[in-house]
Amino acid sequence: MQHRTLGPFQVPAIGLGCMNLSHAYGPPVSFEQAQRLLLAALDQGVTLFDTAALYGFGANETLVGQVLKGHRKKFILASKGGVQGVDQHGDGKLVRVIDGRPDTLKRICEASLRRLQTDVIDLYYLHRWDKFVPIEDSVGALSDLVRKGHIRSIGLSEVSAATLRRAHAVHPIAAMQSEYSLWTRNPELGVLQACQELGVAFVAFSPIARAYLSAELLDVSTLVAGDFRRSMPRFEPANYAANLKLLPRYQAIAQELGFTPAQLALAWLLHKGAHIIPIPGTTSLTHLHDNIASAELRLSQVHIAELDTLIHQGNVMGMRYNPQTNSEVDTEEF
Repeated sequence: MQHRTLGPFQVPAIGLGCMNLSHAYGPPVSFEQAQRLLLAALDQGVTLFDTAALYGFGANETLVGQVLKGHRKKFILASKGGVQGVDQHGDGKLVRVIDGRPDTLKRICEASLRRLQTDVIDLYYLHRWDKFVPIEDSVGALSDLVRKGHIRSIGLSEVSAATLRRAHAVHPIAAMQSEYSLWTRNPELGVLQACQELGVAFVAFSPIARAYLSAELLDVSTLVAGDFRRSMPRFEPANYAANLKLLPRYQAIAQELGFTPAQLALAWLLHKGAHIIPIPGTTSLTHLHDNIASAELRLSQVHIAELDTLIHQGNVMGMRYNPQTNSEVDTEEF
């Protein structure tokens, strides 16, 4: 697999997002299924594994640590802090809270190290910018963790180009992570260019548009209770029905090229810049293999231009987040 630069590291062009093994898309998979998936990814050449303290309120980090601790020297470990589960009412029910205060970030990182069963996290992201705390203060705390040897490099998630530049002035930022796919073009408004100028890797999450671009999710009524796509405007039945109408030509292009629809989505992303590293998540060994293989696929400029105009921000129905979640991010908006 081709390699790309991520801070001080060289990693294959396709990483693995571990979130959906434990979080957001319904009940967690079994430990045995997760173990098979993680070890298969490692065997097939994946070396960037992405998790977070938030995912399953620590359960995903615990899983990754338990399965991969014996292989620690073989991969780059990325995790995130700044969003955590807090028992606000003393009833044992955890609530998602954004907290970027320096002392909180250091405490969350220490807990992550224990769950991940490692002495150092290679890439540690500020999961969300706490807008009540200057970005300089939060990044300053993460730079202290670099100096102490708890983390090797710093990343940011879901921030604008302006915020990235402010953070980078405090400490070099290795990676910027945000949603990017044919139907989410927000990074093209400035942050992709800022990353390129600053030498920052752009790590694209949800690169297959939360299964939309796999062309396998045809009926949103089949989403299980608790699947967080149910709260996303694009997945509301009327909006999603309209969005499905954009897929036939997309599927035809994939078929013409001999790609799966998901592979076409990943190949398009990889052609958008040498500093872009998608991290698709999956629970399927077949999908894992197909995703990894997409790194070797080639698209012509003609196909890229057609895809650019086929599915984009202007013809996709619905915002990517609901108003509450959208207020928590700092990304540029159309």
